[in-house]
Amino acid sequence: MPAQTVKSSNRNLPLDHIRNIGIIAHIDAGKTTTSERILFYTGKSYKIGDIDEGNTQMDWMDQERERGITIVSAATTTFWTPLFDTAMPHTSYRINLIDTPGHVDFTAEVERSLRVLDGGITVLDGEEGVQSQSETVWRQADKYNVPRICFVNKMDKLGADFLRTVEDIRVKFGVKPAVMALPIGVENTYKGVVLLLDRKSIVWAGDETGAMYTIGDVPEDMKEEVEKMRAKLVEQIAETDDALLEKFFANEELEVNVLKSALRKAVIAYKLVPIFCGSSLRNKGVQPLLDAVVEYLPSPMDIGSIKGTNPHTDAEETRKLIPEEPFSGLAFKIQTDPHVGKITYVRVYSGSLKSGSYSYNATKDVRERVGRLLLMHANQREEIEEAFAGEIVAVVGLKDTKTGDTLCDESHPIILEGITFTEPVISLAIEPKTKADQEKMGIALGKLSEEDPTFRVKVNHETGQTIVSGMGELHLDIIVDRMKREFSVGANVGAPQVAYKETIKKYAEGEGKYIRQSGGRGQYGHCLLKVEPKNRSEGYEWVNAVTGGAIPREFINPIEKGVKEAMENGVLAGFPLVDMKITVYDGSFHDVDSSEMAFKIAGSMALQHAVKAADLVLLEPVMKVEVTTPSEFMGDVIGDLSSRRAQILGSDQRGTATIIQSNVPLAEMQGYATILRSITQGRASFVMIPSHYDEVPQSIAKAIIEKYKPHQSRD
Repeated sequence: MPAQTVKSSNRNLPLDHIRNIGIIAHIDAGKTTTSERILFYTGKSYKIGDIDEGNTQMDWMDQERERGITIVSAATTTFWTPLFDTAMPHTSYRINLIDTPGHVDFTAEVERSLRVLDGGITVLDGEEGVQSQSETVWRQADKYNVPRICFVNKMDKLGADFLRTVEDIRVKFGVKPAVMALPIGVENTYKGVVLLLDRKSIVWAGDETGAMYTIGDVPEDMKEEVEKMRAKLVEQIAETDDALLEKFFANEELEVNVLKSALRKAVIAYKLVPIFCGSSLRNKGVQPLLDAVVEYLPSPMDIGSIKGTNPHTDAEETRKLIPEEPFSGLAFKIQTDPHVGKITYVRVYSGSLKSGSYSYNATKDVRERVGRLLLMHANQREEIEEAFAGEIVAVVGLKDTKTGDTLCDESHPIILEGITFTEPVISLAIEPKTKADQEKMGIALGKLSEEDPTFRVKVNHETGQTIVSGMGELHLDIIVDRMKREFSVGANVGAPQVAYKETIKKYAEGEGKYIRQSGGRGQYGHCLLKVEPKNRSEGYEWVNAVTGGAIPREFINPIEKGVKEAMENGVLAGFPLVDMKITVYDGSFHDVDSSEMAFKIAGSMALQHAVKAADLVLLEPVMKVEVTTPSEFMGDVIGDLSSRRAQILGSDQRGTATIIQSNVPLAEMQGYATILRSITQGRASFVMIPSHYDEVPQSIAKAIIEKYKPHQSRD
């Protein structure tokens, strides 16, 4: 679609009329279907997109439409005026919406989206309840303190149970669910909802578009349950506000609008989580959800301010989320567009950004030219002149900016909290099919790794192989497919390989001395290191404890560089060394012969010497595996998991299905989908999520080390 300049008066809405929200959920809970309904009802699209027909707007990549899954988070801007009774003004509200993937392989898309959102809608399957990936994305949202609304979807599905799902939310998420709506009917009789606070029913006529509905009183057969649930809801809201609690205990009638205003404050403070229900596929229940987004989720004004660090003084600084403050924004996503080139998605937190101006990347300490500003609608775009606080826009022309970098006003520098990503757990070797593909492959992999922080590329210098790493087989599969389609690069791919790591179990010391005399000026570097183990996933810590000038200051950094290089290449079997504290405490130098290169080599030698004496062990990624199986196959499934070195954590009964939770080493999970299908007559399904790294048993570690020893790869 050609870019066009927008002159929409809607873009000048006040800050309290903006909502930056994301839709997060387990795979197949109905996120994209819900997003498509939101776009239809807000007038952004004139036809409801359907995943099965492959014509959705938010899933715009070919691979997404073919597989029926979301791979990249899609951003769009739309507008909504509340339909039903709300305590908010009935005017237009701007909703910046991000639809995120549910598949764990694309967890980076969820992570980066949650970092820049003010609120979220968690979509749950009314029959399945809270599933493992739902818990993962919920914890991700907790990390960034994102207030949420829950939407229990698929109320028309066989086995759907609204109240059981609410109990699931309470127990598994550890939150106080505030039930806002009750379903009218269930499974094939589901036809609408009762809004508890308003004591109103909304019944949709047919499944066509959901635009036809009637508002009425509470059905007779539901009155008793509605009053009981409403009383509980009013008590929950009153408990969050002292003034309301006094009135509640005095048995005073609390006004609906007062309750809604108090609930808004409670949701933003993350004291309560409103729960709605519906069926997105059948076009029922989405409009009350949109009203709830306006009513209960925060605007940038409710967030108030954001904290950061001044890169020059390291002092903490604050920016109010208003256009009058100096500009600050966070780059949270890079995308390569075939028409425009590199696009950087930026959440503008404060101030404003003009196209054609300059911005300062405080993270990288470089000036960046802002070529053009685009308002994105999935993969379509509209050109704009200026972006203000509270907006999410795409910037064309930024050369050095990466995911997690802060852009700001050069005279008021600030670095905002970045984004942390999970380490890849699986790798494979990849090589170009032809000589012509060789150069193109390097460019393609470079662009893809820039887009996706959980996708890593490195070259094994001993074998000359290019190794790519990612979050799962599907993740790497999509990457190879994108190389072929978007960059026309043919590649041969090796078998997937688990991303092992190495670590130490005890304290040790090591010495590195590099002396080279070869006529003329020589080389001299000498250092002593101490290595100590750290807890799992605590990472690497570097300490300079050199005193008395034993090693000049300018040689400390080269020693650290040498240490890092040696850690990257491993010692035991060529896998990266992790979770250790390294202290350089002594050494010596030569007035003439010492150089940065000599100390870098000495640092590398000292580390290898130290870790060999520190009880080196191999670590492997362990996955949380959740299997949903008909109860009659439970024994067979547990037996098979146990044969894969699984640690069975427990099981839950949900209807006629049993959900088995376990931790299983990733190395044992290859081909599991086929085996599971065969032992359950194709009736079981499973979800696999990275959990943690654990020590490989000695007998198995020995075989892995033999296979991957660095010296063997030269054969």
